Amino acid sequence: MNLHSMVSLPSPLAVTATLNLHPRFRKYSTTSSPLDKGQSISLQKSQISTHLNPDKHLNFQEALSLAKERKEEVDTSFYIPLLQQCLDNSCFSSTQIIHCNIVKTGNHEDPFLATFLLNVYAKCGNMECARRAFDHINRKNVAAWTNLMKSYVQNSMPEHAIHVFQEMLLHSECSPSTYTLATALNACTSLQSLKLGEQLHGYIIKWDVDFHTSIGNALCSLYSKCGGRLEFGLKAFRRIREKDVISWTAAISSCGENGKAMKGLRVFVEMFLDEMQVQPNEYTLTSVLSQCCEVKCLEFGIQVHSLCAKLGYESNVRVRNSLLYLYIKCGCIGEAQGLFKGMDDIGLVTCNAMIAGHARLMELSKDNLSAYRSGTEALMFFSELNRSGVKPDSFTYSSVLSVCSRMMALEQGEQIHARTIKTGILSEVVVGCSMINMYNKCGSIEKASKVFLEMSVRTMILWTSMIAGFAQHGWSKQALNLFDDMKLVGVRPNPVTFVGVLSACGSASMANEAFNYFAIMQKEYKLKPIMDHYACLVDMLVRLGRLEEAFDFIKKMDYEASEFIWSILIAGCLSQGNLELGCDAAEKLVSLKPKDPETYILLLNAYESAGRFEKVSLVKNIMKEEKVEKLKDWSWISIKDKVYSFETNDIAHVQTSLVSKSLEDLLAKAKNLGYEMLESVEISDKEHEEKTFSSTIYHSEKLAITFGLENLPNSSPIRVVKNTLMCRDCHSFVKCISRLTNREIIIKDSKKLHKFVNGQCSCGNVGGFL
Repeated sequence: MNLHSMVSLPSPLAVTATLNLHPRFRKYSTTSSPLDKGQSISLQKSQISTHLNPDKHLNFQEALSLAKERKEEVDTSFYIPLLQQCLDNSCFSSTQIIHCNIVKTGNHEDPFLATFLLNVYAKCGNMECARRAFDHINRKNVAAWTNLMKSYVQNSMPEHAIHVFQEMLLHSECSPSTYTLATALNACTSLQSLKLGEQLHGYIIKWDVDFHTSIGNALCSLYSKCGGRLEFGLKAFRRIREKDVISWTAAISSCGENGKAMKGLRVFVEMFLDEMQVQPNEYTLTSVLSQCCEVKCLEFGIQVHSLCAKLGYESNVRVRNSLLYLYIKCGCIGEAQGLFKGMDDIGLVTCNAMIAGHARLMELSKDNLSAYRSGTEALMFFSELNRSGVKPDSFTYSSVLSVCSRMMALEQGEQIHARTIKTGILSEVVVGCSMINMYNKCGSIEKASKVFLEMSVRTMILWTSMIAGFAQHGWSKQALNLFDDMKLVGVRPNPVTFVGVLSACGSASMANEAFNYFAIMQKEYKLKPIMDHYACLVDMLVRLGRLEEAFDFIKKMDYEASEFIWSILIAGCLSQGNLELGCDAAEKLVSLKPKDPETYILLLNAYESAGRFEKVSLVKNIMKEEKVEKLKDWSWISIKDKVYSFETNDIAHVQTSLVSKSLEDLLAKAKNLGYEMLESVEISDKEHEEKTFSSTIYHSEKLAITFGLENLPNSSPIRVVKNTLMCRDCHSFVKCISRLTNREIIIKDSKKLHKFVNGQCSCGNVGGFL
């Protein structure tokens, strides 16, 4: 296909042919359109009245009325301030009136005026009228061609910009300027057409204009955004002889967009060492702060903050929001709140920054109490946002729903659900997906399923979230049926989808089906297994008591097994009495030197059970070297928007005596159902003590559940969040309590969700327990 044939094709798919630049192309300097340099043309009454009525000063509406009436020749300068006013206000109807008069008075062929008119129509978003204005120009210059191309790119019609460029080369006496070529490159970037951009780059190199600022900027953007070829983009940036702030900002942003934040920060430092001494603008600073946030480079970010203040950008909304994200993500809540309180015009983006930042802090919190405080702050900002009258967007809802998920705040989540239905935003995929995840993590799989069924558009992420939810709750049949439905409607699964599928097979002890799906994933969908797939299969084999097979499977994996996989095997060996294999697995786990205190309890359990006390000492020495903290056991329960937290052996709570008496009564009743109390291992602070046992009577989740039974209505489920794994004793106890009280009890520990109903748990009673 040649250039001429490409011009006639309206589809974006047509823009894939080879560019054959016109032989007239030479080295030209930039030719700007009337508005390219951003000059401001104010509406001066003296200008308007010069040719119509020298004695009368007119406002915009008066001049517009006169423009409707005039039929004789009018000087083009009369129209410029009128069109500028239309441009500033994006006023399409007034532009049409002026355009009609321009045609009536014979000025429509003037290249300057027609190009100006083209720009106004483009700003109003009407490219059909812009093209019509362009077509009326008899002597089209390079500025007119370039502005039409630029207008198409700005109105998200890049394929039309390429067609105009080809049309210019074939049918015009004009040769493209460097600005024209830069606009064509920007169109290639918008089209994500690296192939077309590379062809254009070849001609640019041929005519030796790649050093020009606008072309270098466009090339840097092309390579970094199309295919992630950052090195090519930076090479184009280096060739620019006169780098402006746009050049530096493009290079810095490109590094961030391609996951090279540290390189972006180095380019920023280089900017200050450059002899041109270009000053950063707000876009440069926000990009740099974003990359500081990405790598948690707080010290450098504080220096950038000082620079922002020095350059007068500290009050800029973009910069302030970027600073908020930085301080929140780095855990500097005081600094973030100080910035927030100092803002006079708090908008949606700012509130979103605070909500998302506190949601992120919840993930980084070391204990549930800290996480709860961060979550409460996030919900408070959401409430303030609603009271302010600012309408939340999909990002707001997604962030606040993630907070509800982490807090198991079902009541707040239901309120947000009602609001999303009322505003209609629930139909947006990102909100629907967040809603499903919230219900799943709060233990309400039925409501999650209802949301899924009500979604008009179901993306791969939505299908995957629902499959994972069913698997998490032990609804294996529903998960696998949904996967079949997903394939039936033509949605292609991703690796995460298969994690849910394999987990569902594991919950139902469907070993043959699991390995069959594992093969289908690789052969039919060409998906390479990830660590989570192997973890699901190992967990399944452990559930089935096939420990030797699980160990052999781990040795044949494509990856070195993770701490989590070895922990699964050790827990299985301990529960099933295979101490020799458990110690072999412990050897592998010790070599990884994990940081998690829970993992070390498993190791101590394995070696202690096998009587290998020299290994117990070894593990303790490693813990000392690695500075492993003592395990702190916290649980909390939310009742009527207030949180009640409990620590193991907690005696500080105001209702401790009542809780203790009720718990003792429950223990007595549970024993009548066959419950037998087990001891729990703890990590001791005493250097020479082999192992410390403690009573499990007052474990934190038992206290929280008892408190919930005393303070919640009889029909209400009990929802508890715990920061560590449950111990085997507590798991057995809660099964009995769910049967005794006829209550649904949901406990989310550090690894999984346990849903107890009538003496049964969704985890299948198999898995990691302390």
